[in-house]
Amino acid sequence: MSAQPEHDVLSSIGGALSRAVFGAADLLYGPWTIAGMPVPLFALLLFGIGLFLTVRFRLVQVVHFRQAAQSFRRGASDGQGVLSPFQAFMTALAASIGTGNIAGVATAVVSGGPGALFWIWCYGFFATAVKFAEAVLGVQYRKVGNDRLSAGPMHYLRDGLGLRRLGWVYALLAGIAALTTTPFTQPNSIAVVLESQFRVPTLVTGLVVALLTWLVIIGGVKSIGRVAERLAPAKVILYLAGGLLVIVLHADRLPETLALVFREAFSLRAGMGSVAGLAMMTAMRYGLARGLYANEAGYGTAAFVYGTARSRRPVQQGYAAVMEVFVISFLTSSISGLTILVTGVWRSGLTSTAAVAEAFNHAVPLAGGWVVAFCAFLFGYTTLIGWSYYGEVCLEYILGPRVVVPYRWVYCGLVVLGATSKVDLVWAWGDLMNGLQVFPNLVGVVGLAGVVARLLREDEARGPDAGSGGARA
Repeated sequence: MSAQPEHDVLSSIGGALSRAVFGAADLLYGPWTIAGMPVPLFALLLFGIGLFLTVRFRLVQVVHFRQAAQSFRRGASDGQGVLSPFQAFMTALAASIGTGNIAGVATAVVSGGPGALFWIWCYGFFATAVKFAEAVLGVQYRKVGNDRLSAGPMHYLRDGLGLRRLGWVYALLAGIAALTTTPFTQPNSIAVVLESQFRVPTLVTGLVVALLTWLVIIGGVKSIGRVAERLAPAKVILYLAGGLLVIVLHADRLPETLALVFREAFSLRAGMGSVAGLAMMTAMRYGLARGLYANEAGYGTAAFVYGTARSRRPVQQGYAAVMEVFVISFLTSSISGLTILVTGVWRSGLTSTAAVAEAFNHAVPLAGGWVVAFCAFLFGYTTLIGWSYYGEVCLEYILGPRVVVPYRWVYCGLVVLGATSKVDLVWAWGDLMNGLQVFPNLVGVVGLAGVVARLLREDEARGPDAGSGGARA
């Protein structure tokens, strides 16, 4: 007789926690009402900083796009580090291009409307300057020891600005985010699409993904780099090819769809709350949250992985980060958004990876869903192994090397739990935790913008074939 009351208590606690998470995420990303108008303050902050850095670095994402396209391919391994420049780029790409590019973008379009895709593009353009700065600072302020290398925003906050405590706060927030966000969001999206396409139980998916993750991350960042340089190109090419096929087969609807995206991005019609402009603000809220989650510019994660590169040119790694954001925001995210829009799936009631799988099935019945399922697995898996390193570095910064091995085991254990969690709660928690780590990181990026600008000018003066830089060891 006592089981039912106990169940009711647990359900009540779980409901209260869910409401708290959703409320905090909406408070962070959602529009605040100022003078009767909804204003997305977090969006304005990110756009403003991205615009400031774009001007400060003299449109680096446009002016140096050619160097960005070449930097990770021709970069020589001429400095202290753990990974080659190519491996560092592919590890960053593997970690960034996760199911957020499939499930996250689909959720943004379904929940925020077609205009959300525009705001993903918009943030992607300005965010490129943010990620450029993170990568440059990651190399400039990294610490290379006898047997360990450590890089990340906590180092440039401490050594660049002298903000030791803020660096510690960042490491704590980012470590918790890596441990409690990625092992939930990525396997959850993998499990959703495998269940919808192949009826694979979510628990089975969680166990398999956890085992495969453990096999790689137990070997550390070198093992992660070796796997990433093989899987990252394959997953991007396969997903782009499948998505382009869907768009080409619905090419007659593309002009109308693009017009809808731009029109809804600035729609001032009243929404459910009868507040003028709510439609635009909803599109901006979801476009920003998912755009941030997709390209990670602002999180500071670029500093972790590009800081491991065997390169003495911090700016070279910054160029690679520019190309990373371009691939994510303007290629893979566009494929996800446009496929569900041109096929009309965004109105079907489906969300997450299931929506994109249905869009692919419109073009190639059955096989299209298989492609999305396979891509979702690759996207989620490579993100899992990449983010495991970010969390490891952060928690090691706080607790020391003894935390590394237990962290890896706990991380893999949480994958199983993530695969069986509720998808809406998973994404709300991810939005909240990742958003919180943005604030201390942006203090470092803005505070050291002058250092990045100086390094960029010096690199430009030396020319593209210069082999040295100013990285601190």
